[in-house]
Amino acid sequence: MYCIIVRNRVKQGIEERYKSVMMENAKASVTNEPECYRFDVIQDQEAPQDFYLYEIYQDLHALQVHKQTSHYLDSRKLLADLVLDTTVIRADVIATNPENKEI
Repeated sequence: MYCIIVRNRVKQGIEERYKSVMMENAKASVTNEPECYRFDVIQDQEAPQDFYLYEIYQDLHALQVHKQTSHYLDSRKLLADLVLDTTVIRADVIATNPENKEI
């Protein structure tokens, strides 16, 4: 499996707007993309302008398919003026929680 961890630093005061857009994208990804296994949206408690996206896909190709979906492309347009800085970690998944309990 293939994982990306994305850090987005957003403009101050727009955190709720960012969360709204990204949560919609995350939900559509796991609902509509069979090879998107996980898409978590995480907000840093000590730096609330920093968000992390933890995404697991079947493979790199599944991520490339994700980046062509309408929900991804729509979210990119909505986030263009909100995000100040982005970094990405690309990784292989070694193990996952077999229980995968929902929050």
